[in-house]
Amino acid sequence: MILTSKLKKYITVKWIIILILIIGGSFFLYQRFFTVEEKKLSTYTVKRETIQEILALTGEIDASAKVSLHFQTGGRLSWVGVQEGDMVKKYQGIASLDSRQLQKTLQKYLNTYSKERRDFEQSTTDNDELAIALSQDIRDRAKRTLENAQFDLDNSVIDVELQSIANEYSYIYSPIDGIITRVDAQESGMNVSVTDIYEVINPNSLLFSVSADQTEVVELTEGKKGMITFDAYPDNKISSIISSIGFTPKTNETGTMYEVKMTIDGGAKLMYRLGMTGDVEFVLHEIQNTIVIPIEFVEDKDDQTYVYKNILNKKQKIPVTIGEEYGGMVQVIDGLFEGDVIYEIQ
Repeated sequence: MILTSKLKKYITVKWIIILILIIGGSFFLYQRFFTVEEKKLSTYTVKRETIQEILALTGEIDASAKVSLHFQTGGRLSWVGVQEGDMVKKYQGIASLDSRQLQKTLQKYLNTYSKERRDFEQSTTDNDELAIALSQDIRDRAKRTLENAQFDLDNSVIDVELQSIANEYSYIYSPIDGIITRVDAQESGMNVSVTDIYEVINPNSLLFSVSADQTEVVELTEGKKGMITFDAYPDNKISSIISSIGFTPKTNETGTMYEVKMTIDGGAKLMYRLGMTGDVEFVLHEIQNTIVIPIEFVEDKDDQTYVYKNILNKKQKIPVTIGEEYGGMVQVIDGLFEGDVIYEIQ
């Protein structure tokens, strides 16, 4: 009696397990097949939209007015009049070298010039006096001596002029209005070389520079409008126009690339910094208020284009005439109307 009860209990548990497996299997099959069928029956309601062909290019902020200044020769700094971040005016002084040695050298050349000048004048006097009393041969030698004195005098004048230029080169100034963005040598008394740079950038000359390859640049023209989105300000878009397009390819580029420069609105320039990157989008072609459908709802077969349309709750294949395709959307010229429901091609 006890054994029979246990057997019944065992059989009951077994059937419960089998029932659970059947339910689980049924649920799996439902998910497997009915979901796929639902996917096969995905639909799209035809509507009118504007489709565009977009050209997107990447670039960065540059400046048309920027200069890198340095001394012509090395030396010791006697004065530095700026720091990074300072605003400077055109022709404002930046820094100067200790010019005492230059001044002494210039004075030496001036003394040499004075001596050569006196020697030349004496040679001229001697030549005039000898030209009367001496033979032709002696007069010719005196003439050559006078010419040599003239050459020495000319060279001394050149030395003075060169040293005067060197004095001018010991002082550098800004040729543009702008902001000091780089000061390699900051303190007087430092020894500097020609590689030490003082950089000035005019913030009012900021521009957006992009590179377009030879297949893209032919689609662009000066004055064409584009929308720029900077990586630093992803939620802001600014309108810009092309100010210039390079006539020759950029150097050190892979492939044939041309520089395209775009303006940056004057009121927004202080938000941006040199080197900031971003993307610009140009609308190359646009079709407004036209019937469009996703390209995956279109079937090409035997040189004819078809879609599967819902007609009286039945899926029917009908021919359509299509136009341009931009961004995954295709224009339908004939065969569909706004509000029609079509099925995705499987």
